[in-house]
Amino acid sequence: MKYFIMISAMLLAFSANARDTRQMYSYEDALQTPDAKTKLSTDIKYYFGNSAAPAAVKNLGEYSTNKKTNAFGKDDYKACQWAFLSAMLSLQDRARQLGADAVVNIKSNYKGTLKDSNTQFECGAGALMAGVALTGTFIKTK
Repeated sequence: MKYFIMISAMLLAFSANARDTRQMYSYEDALQTPDAKTKLSTDIKYYFGNSAAPAAVKNLGEYSTNKKTNAFGKDDYKACQWAFLSAMLSLQDRARQLGADAVVNIKSNYKGTLKDSNTQFECGAGALMAGVALTGTFIKTK
């Protein structure tokens, strides 16, 4: 029982001081990773922030994703790249479900704070987890 109390106290102290470092990273860099190049299909186009996008023939609605990854023993950059790819794969899956051929107006939405950028996404990284949340609008262009 004594050990249980000591371990519980240590875990509480650790969680009270948990790190949540928020940083901005390049969409382009994340999309150029070997994993992103092989896992993201080219049949769906992605447009970040308010970057120029094709006209929508049909708007299929907005969707948000919130993906986490294990960051233990990884640097923030690598963990955030992986969390970003997971979020993008979620957008890709949703686009396929809806029959969309593009996702426009993609924004970071980490912990409910929208950040609209044409070039960067926000990632929160801690000692154990890293997370990326994205929101986008799905459209058909043809």
